[in-house]
Amino acid sequence: MKVVIIGGVAGGATAAARLRRLNEQAEIVVFERSGYVSYANCGLPYYIGGTIADAGALTLQTPESFERRFRVDMRVRHEVTAIHPDKKTVSVKNLATGEEFEESYDKLLLSPGAKPTRPRLPGAGLEKVFTLRTVEDTLHIKDYINAHHPRSAVLAGGGFISLELAENLRELGMEVTIVQRPRQLMNPFDPDMAAFIHAEVRRHGIKLALGHTVEGFAEQGDGVDVLLKDSAPLHADMVVLAIGVTPDTALAKEAGLELGLKGSIVVNDRMETSVPDIYAVGDAVQVKHFVTGEDAVISLAGPASKQGRIAADNICGGDSRYLGSQGSSVLKVFDLTAAATGVNEQSAKKAGLDVDTVVLSPMSHAGYYPGGKLMTMKVVFEKETCRLLGAQIVGYEGVDKRIDVLATAIHAGLTAIQLKDLDLAYAPPYSSAKDPVNMAGFMVENLTKGIVKQFHIEDVSALPQDGSVTLLDTRTAEEYAGGHIDGFVNIPVDDLRRRLGELDKGKPTYVICQSGLRSYIACRILSENGFDCYNFSGGFRFYDAVVNDRRLTEQAAACGMDRG
Repeated sequence: MKVVIIGGVAGGATAAARLRRLNEQAEIVVFERSGYVSYANCGLPYYIGGTIADAGALTLQTPESFERRFRVDMRVRHEVTAIHPDKKTVSVKNLATGEEFEESYDKLLLSPGAKPTRPRLPGAGLEKVFTLRTVEDTLHIKDYINAHHPRSAVLAGGGFISLELAENLRELGMEVTIVQRPRQLMNPFDPDMAAFIHAEVRRHGIKLALGHTVEGFAEQGDGVDVLLKDSAPLHADMVVLAIGVTPDTALAKEAGLELGLKGSIVVNDRMETSVPDIYAVGDAVQVKHFVTGEDAVISLAGPASKQGRIAADNICGGDSRYLGSQGSSVLKVFDLTAAATGVNEQSAKKAGLDVDTVVLSPMSHAGYYPGGKLMTMKVVFEKETCRLLGAQIVGYEGVDKRIDVLATAIHAGLTAIQLKDLDLAYAPPYSSAKDPVNMAGFMVENLTKGIVKQFHIEDVSALPQDGSVTLLDTRTAEEYAGGHIDGFVNIPVDDLRRRLGELDKGKPTYVICQSGLRSYIACRILSENGFDCYNFSGGFRFYDAVVNDRRLTEQAAACGMDRG
């Protein structure tokens, strides 16, 4: 059996290694257009910033190491220019020599990945406008920085690569501005959770121009003007396009393969395309979202590697199935860690799901053990069934651990209530006896049993200020004096029982504290005494972060620049 693989990064390289482990006799040929195979895309920004000092560390395997270990014919600088399903051949061009030839196959695996989205804008091809996707892109940017010592950069786009690159350029001492049309960074997060990411990048001096549309680029002096719709241009020494990626599927289209979302390759759960004996994996394929069941294109290394393994199994006569992508991800943002899995609240509602959320601010480990730090967790679940749909966490230590537990719970089909039953490891330096994941389960259980009712940040502006409801802040007097929501009166939770006479049982009572815990206790006191009580989800800390972010974003939208 002869297997030809187009693309030798995550999906293709994984498939090649798995094929050899399953079949020692197969002939395996990999064509990779770039000069590198099995390289670490996610590490590219960190080489530019100097965190990864050796460019060689970005390459996990070389053609020579692949040949020695797996006896795979790994041909770099070879571009496949056409697929001929009728003849079961591919046309190939050796980019080093110009030679063109045809290669036959019994099975063909497409792993072309995705290419940076390059909008057809004036000036997009300027010398000082870069993209970042391959090792060659990385070396090009690094060489430019070393040679020209730019002092400022504009990054167009606010996803993973943009934030990682922004941090690394900032560490080099450059002034950095991120501009994009959506009014938030990181679409996997709801706007309220993205507020914490915005605050962190602003704290480190990065400027945000959110809600602005880039209309082109123009050389101006020694730099580049980023032309914005309805706003003054942004000027910088260099620009990086990080608007997103587009499935690289021109070959598949020309060969007559069925295409789907964003021009991605349609595959079944065995990673088979619409054409016999042709498989496809990675960023170029359309998959099912594990939570919603909807078609999706999810560009992450983990799913690509799994798909490569599954395709190899099936090529070798197995019956492996891909169950779908959850989009589990984690990101370092300076000192902060931001992670998400499943669907966020906005996406769930767009999918037609009736959802609710709980927001909590637990410590990373036991409060009495030194060094604990707050994290903010948002868990999304279906109201009627309590099916766990997604989660977002922003914090410091322990964020990655909790998101992985929640991702596993989603995959296992647990309800949000069942999170309370998980038996998770505990020692004071690492967690609490009631882990944050358990706490989320307790909160959902209380909601479903009617032990507590809650209101959300979007409800605050609609609360009447005419005295028909009671608005109660149960923090200390000092906390209240440091900032509070207009209209909320202060009765500390520890004084509440003796001051119940100051409150009217005939009015609904809306209660807030710093994190949601003391206000929950207050709601139990009030409910047991005949009050109709609602607890604010997330607490004043959450409210203040979100409202402050909205204010800064609106100011930036009005003047065309976030002043940091």
